[in-house]
Order: sequence, then C-alpha cells, then structure tokens
Amino acid sequence: MAENLTRTLEKIDRAGATGELLDISRGLEKESLRIDHYGTISQEPHPTTLGSTLTHPYITTDYAEALLEFITPVKSGVSEMLDFMYDIHHYVYHNLEKESLWVNSMPCILHGDDSIQIARYGSSNVGTMKSVYRTGLAWRYGKLMQTIAGIHFNFSLGDGFWRHWREICGSTLSLRDYKSEGYLGLVRNVYRHGWLIPYLFGASPAVCRTFLEGREHHLDLLGQSSYYLPFATSLRLGDLGYQSTAQASINIGLNSIDGYIDSLIHATTTPYPPYEKIGTLVDNEYRQLNTSLLQIENEYYAPIRPKRTARSGEKPSNALRERGVEYIELRSLDLNPFNPIGIGPGEVHFLDVFLIFCLLTPSPPMDDREFESRRATLSLVVERGREPGLVIQDGDSRISLTEQGLNLLSQMGGLTEILDGQTGTNYRNSLEIQKAKFLDPDLTPSARILEAMHEHDDNFFNFALECAAQIGSHFRDRTLSVAGADGMSELARDSLKNQRDLEAADSTSFAEFLDGYFSQ
Repeated sequence: MAENLTRTLEKIDRAGATGELLDISRGLEKESLRIDHYGTISQEPHPTTLGSTLTHPYITTDYAEALLEFITPVKSGVSEMLDFMYDIHHYVYHNLEKESLWVNSMPCILHGDDSIQIARYGSSNVGTMKSVYRTGLAWRYGKLMQTIAGIHFNFSLGDGFWRHWREICGSTLSLRDYKSEGYLGLVRNVYRHGWLIPYLFGASPAVCRTFLEGREHHLDLLGQSSYYLPFATSLRLGDLGYQSTAQASINIGLNSIDGYIDSLIHATTTPYPPYEKIGTLVDNEYRQLNTSLLQIENEYYAPIRPKRTARSGEKPSNALRERGVEYIELRSLDLNPFNPIGIGPGEVHFLDVFLIFCLLTPSPPMDDREFESRRATLSLVVERGREPGLVIQDGDSRISLTEQGLNLLSQMGGLTEILDGQTGTNYRNSLEIQKAKFLDPDLTPSARILEAMHEHDDNFFNFALECAAQIGSHFRDRTLSVAGADGMSELARDSLKNQRDLEAADSTSFAEFLDGYFSQ
C-alpha cells in the first residue's frame, strides 16, 4: 500500500495538483451538556440569550434540551475554524447564568430518564417534527444514551483537486458522480482503518454510576461510584453508546451512491414490529414520526457519513441523489477534556492526513463479511485498545495493534511532507505525536483520563467536574470583546424573530406537513 501511495503522490505532483490537496474545507459540530452548580444535568430551558435552537446558525441543541450543539461555518483554515468554535464557547459561557458546560463525552449526574428533557423547538411544523423525532428516539432507545456528547468533523476537497484526480485516474464519469464515488471509497477505508480514531483520540474509558443505573453492562467497578474497562479507549462508541440491536440489522450499502441511498430509503420505509407496538399517534400525542426501522435517514448511527447540504424541507437522500456527495462527516471523536473546546489543531491536522490517506489509497468494494469484521475490530479497540499485545483482524490477517498502527502512520509520512509544503511542519509534527501514542499507550487521552481519575479517588464524576470548572474559569476569566458580544447577541435576536416568522407562516396541519415530507 505504501508503494501505491508513493506512486499516486508522484502522479499528483506531475499533474501539478499537489497544491490542490491543501484546498480543504472543514467544519465542526460539538456537543456539550449544560450542568448546574452540583454537576447535575440542567433542568432549565435553553437560555433565550443564546437565541432560537431552531434557527440559530451556530448554537442549537441535539437530543436533550440541555445538550448544546455548537456549529462552525465551513472554513478553509484550521486556526480560523478553531477560533470560531472558541468564540462560540466564550460567548456561551458569559451567557450561562448559574450554569456551566460538561466537558467530557460521557454525561454528568443523571437521575434517570425523567431528568432528561427532550429538546424543544417551538410550535412550527418544522420545530414540532424535530421534537417528535427526539420523542421517538426516547421510545426506541431510551433517553440515557442521548446525553452522550461528541464532535463531528466535516471535510471536503475542492473541485480543482477532483478534476485533476479524475483526469489522473482516467475516469469518464461526470464530476458530480466521480466525487460521490471517491468519497464513498474514502468512507469504506475509514471503516477499514477507523479504529485509529478511538485509539488515538478516545477519551471515554469510564462512566459515572448514574449512567448505568437500571442497565445491564459488563464494566468493572472503579472506586466507589465509577465504572470502567481497564484498557478502554472510547466507551461512547461501544454498546453503551450509539448502538442498538435494531440498527445492527440494517445493511447499509457502501459500494455505490445509489446503493447507499437505496439502503437508507429501505430502512426509512420498512415497518419494524417492535416500533409498530409503540404506535405513532396515541391519545392524540405523537410518540414517533413513523414505525419504520429508521424514522429519518439521520437516525442511522454511523461513525462516518457521506453528506450533502439539504435545502429547507428536503430529505437528505433526495439531496444526495440529485446533487451528489458534497462532504463527509466523521462522527467518532470524543470530547478532549484537556482542551477548552474539546479538540485542538494537532487532532485536526491528523484528521486531514488520515482522510486524504483514505481517499488516495485503493478502496475495493466491501461485502457484508468484511463490514462485520471491521465493525468487530472497532468494538475491540473501543473496549481493549490499550491492552498490551492486543491483536486485531486486518482483512484476512491478524496483526498486533501497535504494529498495524505504526504501519499505517508510516504510510502517511510522504503525505505529510506534501501537505506541509510551504506551511511549516504542522502535519509531520501531528503524525509524530500520534506515533508516540502507539509506542507508549499512556500518552493516549483515555490513559491520561484514568491516571487523572486516580488522583480523584478513582471517581469519574469528581475528575470530570474539576475539568468543567477549570474550563469554565478559562472562559469566564477572559473578557468578552464588545464587538463579539454584540454580533452574537444580534444573531440570537434574529434567530428568535426567524422562529416566530416560521410559526406564523405555517398554513397546514402537522399531519399534512409530515405527509408532504415523507412523500418526497
């Protein structure tokens, strides 16, 4: 594979397309729970000073009313993107009264499902649909898993690169179709090598006892009120997180864009008996949007997705079918509690390298057998990634995790030289930092968290609460610029007005609105 990549990079250089590899567009979506002074999930509604969760472009909520989600616009510079995310945090911290943010992926103190309020988006049909969808998630999976927080990294390369790449590969496909197939090849390779992400960046090796109350689990007791697995990297990505028996039965096609879309449509139109028992409209209240295996396409929990920005009211599958893949969304990143915004430039630079590596290396079709094998490898690394001598399955071979990790990073070395070019040594330095984690697993975030927990009597909650306090002080001790505050306040006011306008403009019933949406 290393020789193939070297030849590929030489072809890109001869075509004069090396610079196009740096034409990267990025975006971040980052979740964090609001907590009260005691470290318990907030019971307060979304603060009006932060605007409307339905229409604000950068500040919204995910599943729960207390689960904030911050979104950056698309940016071409790493620093520009991270600075924008920092500024959102800065504004939010200065506008949270008597509250703060939980900065770990696994949640704070919970008091069962009743303590988790489903997010509200107002009375418009669009807002009602978002809330009913989340009600459906509660009926299907319970509320606890919906309090887990993560980071999504959105990534794309410019059309200039894709034109060169299409010509280098001798393809006769249209640019739209060639990009779609290329991004799907990237997605398949992320399934093959994506275990690197929880190993290198996983930061959820332990959970608070309140997260497990009433649930079956196989974690070990740590201290008096925490549970963990000694070599875990990211429990968020395991059975405790976004997993379900129903979704495990979904056969998502990754070998063509039409196959991918058709498999999602099948899942969103096929009734599922256990969900039929729940019902849709019961006693004049909606319990879910429908009784299909998936209510909507976004319900499918995947570590990576091919995406296309949908127009207002447009189904994601229709957007993909009509206009092709626009970018990919990597969804397997935990919050790093040692960083004020949960992610830093070193992680982003490595993600650039990793995703371009997955794009440029061969990506043959993936059958069901390989898909299940790769998913099993990911699960193994999630629960036992730092275990000394751990052996993983790689295709038809078995190899030590350390050896395979170093092999993959070594293959990326030539790519970092090209990406650094005239920009310095950011990519090479990031790669060296990741190599060090394979040589010494104690350098991984998951190991660092367990070590820090030992200093807090092996108590996940006490460790995490201190992290939240430190980061809260970091932002509150820094003066919020007048211009920045005024700009964000104006966005908040505008978003509230836009929500009111949407509510006033509705001219159909919610049932009619749903019929129109699902009839696309």
